Amino acid sequence: MSKTHEYTTRLEWNGNLGTGTSTYAGYGRDYTVAVHGKPDMRGSADPMFRGNPALNNPEDLFVASISACHMLTYLALCARKGVSVVAYEDNAQGMLVLDADWNGKFERVVLNPVVTIDDGEKQSVAMDLHEEAHKACFVAASCSVPIHHAAIVRVRSKTESQQ
Repeated sequence: MSKTHEYTTRLEWNGNLGTGTSTYAGYGRDYTVAVHGKPDMRGSADPMFRGNPALNNPEDLFVASISACHMLTYLALCARKGVSVVAYEDNAQGMLVLDADWNGKFERVVLNPVVTIDDGEKQSVAMDLHEEAHKACFVAASCSVPIHHAAIVRVRSKTESQQ
């Protein structure tokens, strides 16, 4: 039995400055993404493509989506395996490569999760679960770009746990 989930978003361009896209420099790159029942999210193009540097661009969201999916999958696996995660952060990086015609694609994404757990005896299990999370993450499984992870699992000290 297969299960399906459908995700629907609405995108609206907010960049018509009066003359539409009559010139490359004459329009804004801002947009709004709406998902029913959730706060709207404003975005723009990367500043190198005349976007608004104060807003997230699709490339930011692509890398963040992979990072978030990995984290959520990892946390679920840890919960199921009895590994208590008390902190998680990831400084993910994506490498976009452009050719001479300004066409491009991500060459790789590297996740750098730093996980803190309570039980030092489960450090090895916690580390191995990153590989399982990578295989189970829906977003990563849907991408053609190589996704690597360089995880660190640390054990919270007694001093930290008493704070």
